[in-house]
Amino acid sequence: QMQLVESGGGMAQTGGSLRLSCVASGYVHGGYSAYTGSWYRQVPGKERVLVAFIASGSGGLTEYADFAQGRFTISRDNGQKTIYLQMNGLSVEDTAVYYCKVSLRAKDYWGQGTQVTVSP
Repeated sequence: QMQLVESGGGMAQTGGSLRLSCVASGYVHGGYSAYTGSWYRQVPGKERVLVAFIASGSGGLTEYADFAQGRFTISRDNGQKTIYLQMNGLSVEDTAVYYCKVSLRAKDYWGQGTQVTVSP
């Protein structure tokens, strides 16, 4: 069973940057590069929303939520079984718990989440 562990969250000031990492461990059926990767975020009382998506393989295809476009970059390192989210130009509205997800054939694996708090 694959497990995901996020890291890199914490405190940042408005305009600052953070880099989130999502590392997979355990048995990875089919090879890690076969999985798509996504980052979501959630604030209390609201639904979890998609932030960014990266395709399987080398990750040449990426997609972003409107609020993330131009500020956030998703990437992957299949050798390290890691999905990254580089977040620049942070604002207080980016404060949330960020979750990574990897998926293969409708099977989803989620991490436990990492808190990002942006101060004015």
